[in-house]
Amino acid sequence: MDLNTQITEQLKDAMRAKDQAKLRSLRAIKAELLLLKTKGTEPTPEDELAALVKMAKQRRDSIAIFNEQNRQDLSQTEQEELEVIESFLPKQLSAEELRAELEAIISKTGAQGMKDMGKVMGMASSSLKGKADGKAIADIVKELLT
Repeated sequence: MDLNTQITEQLKDAMRAKDQAKLRSLRAIKAELLLLKTKGTEPTPEDELAALVKMAKQRRDSIAIFNEQNRQDLSQTEQEELEVIESFLPKQLSAEELRAELEAIISKTGAQGMKDMGKVMGMASSSLKGKADGKAIADIVKELLT
């Protein structure tokens, strides 16, 4: 079942259950997917995944800002939306799993130091897309290459 169909089904279920948080989140996802379709071509699953990753990152950034400003009400709303968005993303890697994956990528590319970071990040970004946060990937790669 494709992502659009999954979202439509869950949207119907959320309406029946009167789950406002899930309904709000699913509508946001559906709107983002519709925006992808208006760009001319039919979005690929990779495009949809990239959109979901972007939405999740936006929610995480908003949560951090709202927590800094002691706005727990707004932070809670963003957290609810993030949980729904993450339910459509692949399982996130733990820190240990991410480190192991990155060590394998570094050995595969033959990277020796920081000068090879771009090569490692390019390969890591494509193979770990949606499975780990880009900042976490970059931090571990820097640590491993120094």
